[in-house]
Amino acid sequence: MMDARLNLKARIEAELKSYDGCMGIYLNDLKGNILCINEDEEYETASTIKTFILGALFQEIENGSRSLSDMLTYKKEHYIDGSGVLKSLEIGTSLSVKNTATLMIIVSDNIATNMMIEYLGVDSINSFIHANGFYKTTLHNPIDFAKYDKLGTSTPKDYGELFEKIARGTLISENASRQILEICKMQHYNSMLTKAFPQYFMDSDNYDEEVIFVASKSGSMNACRNDGGIVSTPYGKYVIVMFNKDFSDSMYYPDHPATIFGAKVSRLVFDQYLTLEGSFGK
Repeated sequence: MMDARLNLKARIEAELKSYDGCMGIYLNDLKGNILCINEDEEYETASTIKTFILGALFQEIENGSRSLSDMLTYKKEHYIDGSGVLKSLEIGTSLSVKNTATLMIIVSDNIATNMMIEYLGVDSINSFIHANGFYKTTLHNPIDFAKYDKLGTSTPKDYGELFEKIARGTLISENASRQILEICKMQHYNSMLTKAFPQYFMDSDNYDEEVIFVASKSGSMNACRNDGGIVSTPYGKYVIVMFNKDFSDSMYYPDHPATIFGAKVSRLVFDQYLTLEGSFGK
């Protein structure tokens, strides 16, 4: 029998002893093994709420009340600084719903997010969130840093279960889950998950992209650094979520402690899953 001190949770907890912050973790190997640390603790979502907004969009697409080909116009009231590319384009630019939603996820475009929130409505988005069992998750308002000090709240467990449903094809429908997955696979900002991965895994010339990929959505604000999604390997897929708060350094830079320690945890999880050929073990 494996020494309990050497199991995955024990090794993660040992790694985090020197971390200046509170990390919430939710892991599921999709084979019956779930590992959690602070999984029900509430965290500011930052941009991770955008994955829930994407789900709400595809629910309405599935219902036939919205269309990916609908056109949205970037208006003055949508403007907000921060991540994304629309801030560099002219007000009045028109985009399809599909392109707006894609920008919201893959470059975490804040203006695209405000366009989507206006299109769907805060109440409709929250109805989708709570109807799907994510009871501790709420979108509070559009993105406006001058007016609001928070965007959303959630837990590592809620965010992990969202990606579980996407991975299993049970969020809304198999087709909707597949489309959401494909958008999340194009996400640019996943360093907390992948920073410590073997370079071979990150070089698409070495493998079949249908087998090996990361589909995720991260989020950062002064009070939080979050990441989560699906990692696909030759042995199968697993879900990993890491939410961070209560750290002392609010600056944004690539080697922020939350990113470094998150990457260490992610590599421990990755190595365990591959070593056990598709399982986290008990």
